Amino acid sequence: MTSQTPKKIKKKGWLILALVIVFLIIVIVVWQTGATQKSATAAQQKNAGASSQKASLTVTVAAPQQQNWKQTFTANGNIAAWQEVVIGSELSGQRLTRVNVNVGDEVRRGQVLAEINSDTIRADLAAAKASYAEAQAVLADAITNNKRIQQLKNTGAISAQEATQYQTSQATAQAKLDAAKAQIESNQLRLAQTRVVSPDNGVISARTATVGSLAQTGQELFRLIRDHRLEWRAEVTTSDLYKLKQGMTAHIISPDPAQPAVTGKVRMIAPVIDPQTRYGLVYVDIPATQAVRMGMFVKGEFDLGEKVALTVPQTALLLRDGFSYVFIVGANNRVAQQKVTVGRRLGDRVEILDLAPNVKVVSSGTGFLADGDLVNIAKDIPDTPLTKQLVTAQEQ
Repeated sequence: MTSQTPKKIKKKGWLILALVIVFLIIVIVVWQTGATQKSATAAQQKNAGASSQKASLTVTVAAPQQQNWKQTFTANGNIAAWQEVVIGSELSGQRLTRVNVNVGDEVRRGQVLAEINSDTIRADLAAAKASYAEAQAVLADAITNNKRIQQLKNTGAISAQEATQYQTSQATAQAKLDAAKAQIESNQLRLAQTRVVSPDNGVISARTATVGSLAQTGQELFRLIRDHRLEWRAEVTTSDLYKLKQGMTAHIISPDPAQPAVTGKVRMIAPVIDPQTRYGLVYVDIPATQAVRMGMFVKGEFDLGEKVALTVPQTALLLRDGFSYVFIVGANNRVAQQKVTVGRRLGDRVEILDLAPNVKVVSSGTGFLADGDLVNIAKDIPDTPLTKQLVTAQEQ
């Protein structure tokens, strides 16, 4: 009996140890099963919450497009005459008797613009002609006497001194005749100057001549735009001046909205920059037109050629706090707001300078979105009065 008791105690200890181990295993399995169920339940709740979240707006999307757009450069400047001729009087002390043209009249080369009183000059011309006739008679007499004396010179009837005197008399008579002739030509020139004529074809841009006024030498009577030819003198900054080349096309916009733009060509680019304004002048020849007039300060555009532009619809652009934004649609239909730099505009499209070409942007309803919103993507939005109001409110 004494020898069997330790064996029974030893067997009982192993049994208890086995039961404890089994219990621990059961507890671990139950704990792992509960944790798995909790995790699955949380995931289901999370998925249920995510599935229950609704999209904030139904929008349309568009991909940026690469298009060849014309580059233009805008500048302002004055309309001026290519050459403006100042027409004045070459006489002094005579009154204007007739003025034949007015401002805006087309004139031709040699056309009489005004007439100056010529009575005094005609009288002087008549006196000069009479003096010329007298000088002719004196010269003829001197020539006859000189010939006769020269024949007697070799006979000894007259001295050499007397012969020289007759030669001198003939030369003096000839000089008086030449002076009388010069006086006639001078008076004829003065008589021609009583008719103020146009030096070239063109249009009268200014007139100060009035009938009865006293003409003075060098006094301005008319201004003439030669060949009716105008030019646009565009004021261009130093950095933009190098974009322009001789022969480029420019379109000058008329202040009259009913008139079409005037097309001209760059004739010359100023070689110097004004140190006060820091602008350089670009001279653009323009044809004769009624759309612009001399003295106007107008705007124009230079054609710089074509350049590829990455464009999006105008409705995809959102203006907030003075900056431009677009909404990029991700794979999970969530939008991300991105700040962009805007370039040229043409029609209903706008150039974006810093946007990837392989993205999709929201093209409608951007004014009602925020960064991170979930959206529904529609192929097109029905054209209803409500959607028109939404688009109008967004653009405003």
